[in-house]
Amino acid sequence: MGLGSLLGQLGSLAGGGGNLESAFEQAAGAAGQGGIASALSHAFGSDQTPPFGQMIGGLFGQSNPNQQAGILNTILASAGPSLLASGALGGLTSLLGGASSGGQVPQITPEQAQQLTPDQVQQIATAAHAQNPGIIGAASEFYAQHPTLVKGLGASALALMMSHMSQQK
Repeated sequence: MGLGSLLGQLGSLAGGGGNLESAFEQAAGAAGQGGIASALSHAFGSDQTPPFGQMIGGLFGQSNPNQQAGILNTILASAGPSLLASGALGGLTSLLGGASSGGQVPQITPEQAQQLTPDQVQQIATAAHAQNPGIIGAASEFYAQHPTLVKGLGASALALMMSHMSQQK
């Protein structure tokens, strides 16, 4: 089944007439990692989905410790040491014992990541996005590597992503 056929079923799937997550898996497979990243970026920046920070917090809550550390490290790398030093990253700054040393962005371990709640990560992602809106692209690239997690964004985000993927083909 082609991507166009899958997306043709989108209306009934979003209305509960089918399995949207299964259709997303098929569409994501057809779109590839680059297509998923583009669609995620579109969903993260859309006014039809929850705010970026809220979506990242939700994904964080569904992630395993390695994935949690991965997205936090992605956020830190995109935000840069100045945001970390500013204290705007709240729980992350306290977890790391303050600002980074020598202007270097520290690496978060899976053990450290597990100490944060999804709400704290939502605040961190929101602050990082305010500092650097380009973080959406970095987060999209990260989660495109984990399409199973992406299914947890909910029906509206998946439908928006699938629509975006169809327009890119």
